[in-house]
Amino acid sequence: MRRAFGQGWDLLRHKGPSQIQFWLIALVLGIVSGLIAIGFRAAIEWLQTTVYGTPHVNTLHSFAEELPWYFILMIPAFGGIVVGFILHHFTPDGRVQSVADVIEGAALNDGRVERKAGVASAMCSWITLSTGGSTGREGPVVHLAALASSWVANALKVDGVTGRDLLGCAVAAAVSASFNAPIAGALFALEVILRHFALHAFAPIVVASAAGTVISRLVYGDVTEFALPGTTTVEFYLELPAFFLLGLVCGVVAVVMMRAIFFADDVETELQNRLKLPYWLRPAVAGLLLGGIAVFFPHIIGVGYETTSLALTGNLLLHEAFIFAVLKVFAVSLTVAGRMGGGMFSPSLMVGALTGLTFGHIATGLFPDMSSAFTLYALAGMGAAAAAVLGAPISTTLIVFELTGDWQTGLAVMVSVSMSTALASRLVDRSFFLTQLERRNVHLAAGPQAYLLAMFRVQGVMRRPTDENAADEQACRDLIEQGLHVPVDATLETALPLLDRSDLSFLPVISRDENNAPVLQGALFHVDALKAYNQALAATAEEEHS
Repeated sequence: MRRAFGQGWDLLRHKGPSQIQFWLIALVLGIVSGLIAIGFRAAIEWLQTTVYGTPHVNTLHSFAEELPWYFILMIPAFGGIVVGFILHHFTPDGRVQSVADVIEGAALNDGRVERKAGVASAMCSWITLSTGGSTGREGPVVHLAALASSWVANALKVDGVTGRDLLGCAVAAAVSASFNAPIAGALFALEVILRHFALHAFAPIVVASAAGTVISRLVYGDVTEFALPGTTTVEFYLELPAFFLLGLVCGVVAVVMMRAIFFADDVETELQNRLKLPYWLRPAVAGLLLGGIAVFFPHIIGVGYETTSLALTGNLLLHEAFIFAVLKVFAVSLTVAGRMGGGMFSPSLMVGALTGLTFGHIATGLFPDMSSAFTLYALAGMGAAAAAVLGAPISTTLIVFELTGDWQTGLAVMVSVSMSTALASRLVDRSFFLTQLERRNVHLAAGPQAYLLAMFRVQGVMRRPTDENAADEQACRDLIEQGLHVPVDATLETALPLLDRSDLSFLPVISRDENNAPVLQGALFHVDALKAYNQALAATAEEEHS
């Protein structure tokens, strides 16, 4: 009996995704993640209503227009002060974790994310979004779901493959519950987080995604996030070139938004260092600047679904759509670069819808007899910009369909999305999240062949002096004197290029004593490094094609 139980447990830990038992775990995790998504949304609504006094969070900017200017100015600043306090005491680097960290956890940490900093980041995002931060709620929900899956993976002590699939299940359910979009939620987890479409992961992820959607519909009903007026049709042959052009425009706008955020981050970091400003004050300063903009343009505060709805229904004039798009990019840059927290999906939807509406006003004005409704351009622009930012053309296209319930405009959206992602992916490292990681020297954009080397420490691959077939000690010391060696804490990402350039069969591995003198720890053989790398590539390929 005990032996049978042990075999079953081992099967679940190492081959869970192919087992019916794993589907049950995926179902429970999907329900939990759905509840997390709903709970986070309710928490934002409660705190935002408490702080601003608005009767409904989806009409925040309309309500804020009636508030005294000093309220609008100070609320984001106060939120920034609280965020800075949390970051200072509960995170190692004063940074809010996000979807990029979930992607990194999937690729490099067996599907786990850091828990203490993750909880602190969720608190920061909650406060940021509730006090007017110009970001989105979906990114923090994805990270919270990843925390839940990490807890389950650690409790069950599962391996990397199963841990990643648990992560995919949690993320799929969270996205599905956030958008009432079960198809898009499942594909988002595969396309953005796991970054492969392995068959073994598909069934449990779909189960979890469906569970998250059911939770959402039990609470909010089977309704779409946005309602489009009337029907939308495309003048097929004549109008398609316009949607190709819109896709390129949205790709450029998405790149501008991403680069604006990174530029703002660099500028704020430089100013912070020059002024010797404590990093816990950085979110407060960003919040104060954000409040200053919101005094005149309250449309930029919060998630922005009200303004997005106005764009999709055509209730904004040409100059309004253009100005709000520019200001939203500026506001998002301030919020993210100010380390205030929140996600990128909702802002990219808003900027895309405003860009599309601006384009639609111009296109239909120039060619009124050859055009469909200009609101269709807002819909296609919304998908195009979001897909370029997320680097997720498939799931974003489906999210747009499921958010609006309009399946008749699929061709226009697909054309725009394909052009925007094709262009933007050439100008950044695939997506906003992968570019974030690249800026931290985490090279995931190029694929497993690039990042797997960073997973292996030299210490775990080297041969020690006492091992069989160890390197000659005198030969090692001669190479150390010539400056040919690698530190013991280095990775193969650093060591392999040194081996290639030196054309040696091995390199000494050293540590440093209290006098900074080299201490021989062993030798890294070229053949051992290549063997470890090839085994990792084979395991990755097996997982992605199983």
